[in-house]
Amino acid sequence: MPELPEVETVRRGLQPVLEGARLTRVRQNRPDLRFPFPDRFPDRLEGATVERIDRRAKYLLMPLSTGETWVTHLGMTGRFTLDGEQVGEFEENAPAVGKHEHVSLGALKNGTTTRIGFADARRFGFMGLIPTDQIDAHPWFAGLGPEPLGNRFSGAHLAEAFAGKKQNIKVSLLDQRVVAGLGNIYVCEALFRARISPLLAAGKVSKPRLEVLAAEVRNVLDDAIAAGGSTLRDFANAEGGQGYFQHRFDVYGREGKPCHRDGCCGVVKRIVQGGRSTFFCSVCQKR
Repeated sequence: MPELPEVETVRRGLQPVLEGARLTRVRQNRPDLRFPFPDRFPDRLEGATVERIDRRAKYLLMPLSTGETWVTHLGMTGRFTLDGEQVGEFEENAPAVGKHEHVSLGALKNGTTTRIGFADARRFGFMGLIPTDQIDAHPWFAGLGPEPLGNRFSGAHLAEAFAGKKQNIKVSLLDQRVVAGLGNIYVCEALFRARISPLLAAGKVSKPRLEVLAAEVRNVLDDAIAAGGSTLRDFANAEGGQGYFQHRFDVYGREGKPCHRDGCCGVVKRIVQGGRSTFFCSVCQKR
């Protein structure tokens, strides 16, 4: 599933074309994705102007001039395309966009119309239209923790959230009520950079180490966004190209390979926590 850096990469790719554009010729090609499309979805989009493009956790939010916000979750294989062109290379087994395109529309900006498509081969993504002044109270967003790249996220926040917590820190960091949008790949990478064992109880990690962890969460996300995200299976950015951060993973997907850290003789191990694979170096990240 695309994680925060991948969604942010898509947001930045769409921004020059969609922000300030008027939506035209909206077409919906099926009644549902993971959930049914909103009632009269094309009619409510057509003619509206996209005021800006935001991201909250792994959601794209586009406030419209109509007072509603167009919300999109990419699911596992959702992708936007511009003018039907796939710039860059997809993975060999990535599904074809045209066959699975479920929404298409025009974006009129500065006298130029760009065709935008949304395809989702597995249909785990979804779209919604929510009154803009009710976004924070909507079930998709109510209770979400702070953004990991925002000012509210810090070691102090983690210390407060983890106080007395016996659950391991890896699974605790995936709790969207603690921090919004942080996913499995980047939790593994951040814990490695901070030299914290994923097996350690969250409540046992000292505040100074949590400050280091918070900083490394920001660093790994910034690095991934700068690299255009990570392409593992089906992710592609808005222009159709792949991200490249997967070539810089320190631990994720590297089971049995030598640790990247200078002077470390450890080997990357894989365990399962909370139903998700955890990759770590047992030497660098001692419990």
